[in-house]
Amino acid sequence: MNARVELPPAREVCPTTTRRLLAEGALLVDVREIAEVAQVAFDVPGVLLMPMSELEQRFAELPRDRDLVLVCQVGERSLKATYFLMYQGYTKVANMAGGISKWARKGFPIKGDLAAGAASNISASCCGGTTASPACCDGASAVPVSGKCC
Repeated sequence: MNARVELPPAREVCPTTTRRLLAEGALLVDVREIAEVAQVAFDVPGVLLMPMSELEQRFAELPRDRDLVLVCQVGERSLKATYFLMYQGYTKVANMAGGISKWARKGFPIKGDLAAGAASNISASCCGGTTASPACCDGASAVPVSGKCC
């Protein structure tokens, strides 16, 4: 039987703080799926794409000695990813609340069409459509962990 692990509340930052952290050397980790990023992307140097559907297999690629700011469309999937990394022992992680939607509303640089990216969010996300990913859903039952789509 697995013991329950209590994690502290995840650190959440706004887009303005994210820009400051990036200037100080943090790594922006975009957990949206490839189709979403093709529609609209962060226009900042060094952003790393690690879709939620790949996070469980690839998280070890992320540095543990550098601040990581996780992002998605609106901040829900990236919050789940933040907790996943905390569970894996990462301590320098934060979720950017509001995602690329809030980033763009602040007038911060993006590439592409935010409206198109938002429209594809549900179908392209790991819980969209008919296939669920264990990275954000309960893999056994294919039900989103939060009780709603990512």
